[in-house]
Amino acid sequence: MKLDKSNLLVLEGIRREYTVGGTTYPILQGIDLIVKTGDFLALMGPSGSGKSTLLNIIGCLDTPNSGNYILKDNDVSKMTISDLAKVRNKHIGFIFQNFNLIPSISVLENVLLPSFYMGNEDPKKAEELLVLVGLKDRINYRPNDLSGGQKQRVAIARSLINNPSLILADEPTGALDSKTGQEIMDLILSLNRDQNKTVLMVTHDMNIAHMAHRIIKLSDGKISK
Repeated sequence: MKLDKSNLLVLEGIRREYTVGGTTYPILQGIDLIVKTGDFLALMGPSGSGKSTLLNIIGCLDTPNSGNYILKDNDVSKMTISDLAKVRNKHIGFIFQNFNLIPSISVLENVLLPSFYMGNEDPKKAEELLVLVGLKDRINYRPNDLSGGQKQRVAIARSLINNPSLILADEPTGALDSKTGQEIMDLILSLNRDQNKTVLMVTHDMNIAHMAHRIIKLSDGKISK
């Protein structure tokens, strides 16, 4: 695979299938995709088109049956689970539709979690990120004391704690009302614009998708032209 320093990730011929009860179901059928540093991509497609599987592979949560995946000069398509975890923690930040916060610990501790797994906890940096996302006065709160928009801001701060190269956002506005959703999108857009964070976002909302630089449409496990 030819490497280009401007490319953050390259997928070539990515295929993923699952076998259940002796029957094989193809999920991804030869995905080719190049994402450059600083890109903002929206990933769209109907249920069952392969969006979640593709996001899991890009996020190093799953591996393809065949094909190549290069992320920041790392060939991750054939890595062990342990090595995938290291690459994931170092290079990728996640923002989920339902926030995935731990209710029994504070906002600050939630933001610190990815750095805890990396062994480089930095409470000062976590506080700075919470200021960045507008939650300076909520640092010691528990997630259940926050609104949906505030929870998503915590999730965004958490996604940034290890200074990732890539942010994967899975329906980041899906659980929010339109006004709060726009505020969250403004924040994500500012990270892309002002910090040059590369963003790959799954969304069903065409209005949200049009905020991205490019829209990638999946259909039956393939990128539709």
